[in-house]
Amino acid sequence: MPRYEGVHAYPDGDSTVARFAATAAEYDFDGVVVRNHSDATGEYDAERIADEYGVDVVDAIEIRADDPETASGHVGNYRPKHTVLALHGGTNALNRFAVESDRVDVLAHPMRGRGDFNHVLAKAAVEHHVHVEFDLSQVLRSDGGPRVQALQDLRKLREIVEKYDTPYVVSANPTSHLQLRAPRELVAVGETVGFSADQIRAGLRAWADLAERNRERMSDAFIAPGVKRGRYEEEP
Repeated sequence: MPRYEGVHAYPDGDSTVARFAATAAEYDFDGVVVRNHSDATGEYDAERIADEYGVDVVDAIEIRADDPETASGHVGNYRPKHTVLALHGGTNALNRFAVESDRVDVLAHPMRGRGDFNHVLAKAAVEHHVHVEFDLSQVLRSDGGPRVQALQDLRKLREIVEKYDTPYVVSANPTSHLQLRAPRELVAVGETVGFSADQIRAGLRAWADLAERNRERMSDAFIAPGVKRGRYEEEP
């Protein structure tokens, strides 16, 4: 089962993509999804890094916007350019926009700030195939009240996602290679929220599934889901 992690690399984070890949390889990850925020993108040679460290490097973007109207413009601009597209959630308006958009792959950290998640959004995410992120960063890197609140938010989110069979991804949301955690550590954190080990592993695998699906869709051979251009079939 492939295990991928979604990371914020320099200049959005403190570590380069290469440093993330090297550490991910040490921790037995199969890939890293480089999801820098849309206002802090960087340049890197994904193919060279993947060859050097034996870790798949997925070109992604995490859109950060103040409102759905601005987010919609960013989605239109960035969708054709990146393999995986996430939207930085945390307000009810942005959370709703994300789960109702067929062009968004991941709703990132929906419980941040003033954000919430309910059954209506869960059903919309299922309909539009949007993955909801279980962001474990606050549990891993906070203490006291913030950590307690993060645990409560994740438990609520898990109950809703499980009830409606909403697609999801799991991440420690690292901004440095020092914040990467091995899959077994993420399993341990997930179990405190009520997940099974298999559910956490499925959330790590989901990043890989998204990358594979979207790479196929972006290929020249793709026509529609389940339909590919034949070897000798020409463009219309």
